Amino acid sequence: MKLRTRPVCLCLLVLAMVGSHSKCGIAQEGSRLLGEICRVKGQETNTLQGWGLVTGLRGTGDSDSAATSMALSRMIQLMGGPIGLERNGQLDVKSLGDTKNVAMVFVTAQVPRFGAQQGDVVDVTVTAISAKSLEGGVLMLTPLLGPRADNPTVYAMAQGELRLSLDGPATKATIESGAKMEATVKTGFQANGKVTFVINDDVASFETAQLVQSEINAYIEAMPSVGNALAEQRLQTQPDGTSSYSRRQEFFGKFARAVDQKHVEVLIPPGFEKNPVGFISQLESQVPISVRSQSQRVVINEREGIVVIGEAVEIAPSLISHRNLRILAGGGPTVVAVDQRANPTLQSLADALNALEVPTDDLIAIIKTLQKKGDLFGEVVFE
Repeated sequence: MKLRTRPVCLCLLVLAMVGSHSKCGIAQEGSRLLGEICRVKGQETNTLQGWGLVTGLRGTGDSDSAATSMALSRMIQLMGGPIGLERNGQLDVKSLGDTKNVAMVFVTAQVPRFGAQQGDVVDVTVTAISAKSLEGGVLMLTPLLGPRADNPTVYAMAQGELRLSLDGPATKATIESGAKMEATVKTGFQANGKVTFVINDDVASFETAQLVQSEINAYIEAMPSVGNALAEQRLQTQPDGTSSYSRRQEFFGKFARAVDQKHVEVLIPPGFEKNPVGFISQLESQVPISVRSQSQRVVINEREGIVVIGEAVEIAPSLISHRNLRILAGGGPTVVAVDQRANPTLQSLADALNALEVPTDDLIAIIKTLQKKGDLFGEVVFE
């Protein structure tokens, strides 16, 4: 396998040899709490959006835009400003003259996954439509609606001075705490007496879902309060005076059921109907899940030039040529030491290439070629 030669550049190689709680590497085999690998369905962020006007620009606004002039005229009219009408009854936009200091913009705000109450403030993002720059601009009072165009509810009002990022485009700006919630947005977490846990993508699998189901069922069945409540709930007296037990409402006699490799439904057991928050809190903080090690995974971020290699990723014996150097992985003489095992690790190959100052782009090309050839024994994830 021959590599294309490129100028030597900074080679950034991050080896995944960190613990299970690290944010930078891949989790090692071990026990993690349910709340660390799952979230509750319904607890998602919501986007508010709207159209607005930015004023105070330095001649970098919309030029010769009829839509911007019309929107500005309408806003001036609503505020009681001196804007005239033409003979046909339309707003006299020509009376505004040059409007290069004004720009029409798209405004968005993210409502946190736990919702927001009336009066809360959230950050705002403003993007230009045709303006050259938003530097120095101020967003006029802008109503923000929900993601559905058929719902005219105003959830928030945005306003404030724009702040541009030092290394970002001049056509995008933010307003910290720039939108005030006018309506309460609640994110539901239960439906029909049950909650659904969504497993994180990095550990989602049928095996993990089955394990989550089993651990939750074992934990709930061991709770004394649940057992007592079930006994009281199930024993019923019939009109003829006889006593019998009603049918239980669990999934095949259980409380949790894995729907697929990402979702596990859990019935709220007796005794917790009025305290679902406490029930979810107990599960998230007290149910341990033994997640399979993800050390057989390679994560590649080509844009940033980062490669994260799990320590258990192996490759087939390979001869790799780079410029005038050769590396034989898997036995035999080598220029730089590589595993002598039948199947060397990708980590050892990366160490050898790094010692030869091989650019990260070439390392990524090698990994892609090994994967395509079927000589890389592990999962490759591109971000």
